[in-house]
Amino acid sequence: MNDATEDRPSKVQAAPAEASRALSDHPWWALSALLIGLSMIVIDGSVVNVLLPDMVDDLQLTTTDVLWVNSIYSLIFASLLIPIGLISDKYGRRKLFLIGTVVFMLGSFGAGASTGPDMLIALRAVQAIGASMMLPSSVAIINVMFTGKQRAMAFGLWGAVFGGAAALGPLLGGWLAQDYSWRWAFYINVPVAILSSILVWRYVPESKVDSGDSLDPVGIVLSVTGLSLVVFALIEGDSYGWWNQLRPFTAGPIKLEGHLSIVPIALGLGVLLLILLVLWAKHRMAVGKTPLIDLPLFAIPRYGYGNIVALVVSLGEFGILFMLPLWIQSVAGYNPLNTGIILTGLALGALVSGGMARHLAALLGPTKVVRVGMALEIVGILGTAMVLAPTRSPWWLMGPLFVYGIGLGLASAQLTSVVLEDVPPDKSGRASAMTSTFRQLGSALGSAILGSVLFAGLGHFMTVDLKGVSNLPEAQQQQIVDTVKGSSGQAIPKLAKVPGLGPEVEAARSGYTTAAKDTAYVAALFVLMGLLVSFGLPKDEQANADASAVDELAAQPS
Repeated sequence: MNDATEDRPSKVQAAPAEASRALSDHPWWALSALLIGLSMIVIDGSVVNVLLPDMVDDLQLTTTDVLWVNSIYSLIFASLLIPIGLISDKYGRRKLFLIGTVVFMLGSFGAGASTGPDMLIALRAVQAIGASMMLPSSVAIINVMFTGKQRAMAFGLWGAVFGGAAALGPLLGGWLAQDYSWRWAFYINVPVAILSSILVWRYVPESKVDSGDSLDPVGIVLSVTGLSLVVFALIEGDSYGWWNQLRPFTAGPIKLEGHLSIVPIALGLGVLLLILLVLWAKHRMAVGKTPLIDLPLFAIPRYGYGNIVALVVSLGEFGILFMLPLWIQSVAGYNPLNTGIILTGLALGALVSGGMARHLAALLGPTKVVRVGMALEIVGILGTAMVLAPTRSPWWLMGPLFVYGIGLGLASAQLTSVVLEDVPPDKSGRASAMTSTFRQLGSALGSAILGSVLFAGLGHFMTVDLKGVSNLPEAQQQQIVDTVKGSSGQAIPKLAKVPGLGPEVEAARSGYTTAAKDTAYVAALFVLMGLLVSFGLPKDEQANADASAVDELAAQPS
């Protein structure tokens, strides 16, 4: 965010004498309370991928379930960020943060207690609802509590906690899954949420702002439904068939039978609803009402191109993180803790480059730093693909992951400030929320698209490899393929213990590795597309901005 709230002090309804005193006497305690709560969101986002193999074994998740466990969180998060931000501004940011913390805590407890795939997916959605209340509320509170250099310091700590929590997530999840249970990675959020709630209640004052913006319920319905249908089509394509129906679709009283799959119908309807969302936004503007999407903002070149970059790059960034833990634990047979340690190579690279970003921005300009970051991401992803091999130790992945992390840190540290640079101050809150929405949407689509590429490739390449080495009847070969694919690869270590299946196990490992390589190539292609789009961004007006100005830019949250 920028100083939009500071520019409109008359609209901040503060509080009250007690809140005013709290703002002056306890701002850093208040910040600590918020960051404790927010750390749960970040850890939860980075820990789940490491836990997926254990979840597959414990809850019998199918490949489709695995994709939904990841994508439902980002999808709900993306859909609710903007409306929740408006609600928190109108009814109170502290209130929404506290409600969100309780909702996230209940969702976490329920996810840990899940007895089946449907329950886990539903509780992940509950977690996302809570997280969508916490994130925009916290940013607005920090923006109100701090000004000038203190605001830059506060957002700097905000970014540092996010980076540190992202690095801690895989390690914490791996340790808990290895020594206790994957369920404790969710249960651990309960005491953290309670502590954060107590401190927020004690130290964070309430704040509101009457911006005059009204909610757009039709826009919200069109947005959530349209995005959900698109993600549904991408995830369920392998299950129901991309065009020809593989199995009937049933939802309550609705049953679709015939030759045409539900997937193209859902995809087409989802795209239609998103087109209607744009038309509805234009109608709202024409009658003088505030739409869910502020379309004129996209006429600003830096904002329009920047959000496309954020979306496309997120497609590649989050998809590769979905694939690697599954491959490491299924093909290499590593335990969750070692998997988490390997993945910290990425987080360490991001932490290192996050501190370098502001100095490079002062030297080269923020836009060039974003491009350098994306170029390094591509190098890291391609390096990851080259290292993947059934006979090579996964520890070699730490090198390219470190490079990838450096690129991720450079791009992420500057992209938000680049996107918002030309946005009018009074539009900064809504503009920043939309940028975060694009990133979360990219995460949801990335997991869905690259997950589909991974599992479709696994089935295809394993079938081909088995025909070349197995003496089993074709029906038994297909049964092995279905078992491995249906378990997201987690059946491979179990098959390795069955006498006489050596060739089949090697075919499974080889097929999974080829599919993982192709998934990495597709991820690199998405980031390359983002890099090419970034050349539509205007040149930085002050490539050699002084360090203090760049510090404030770099401190903006993403």
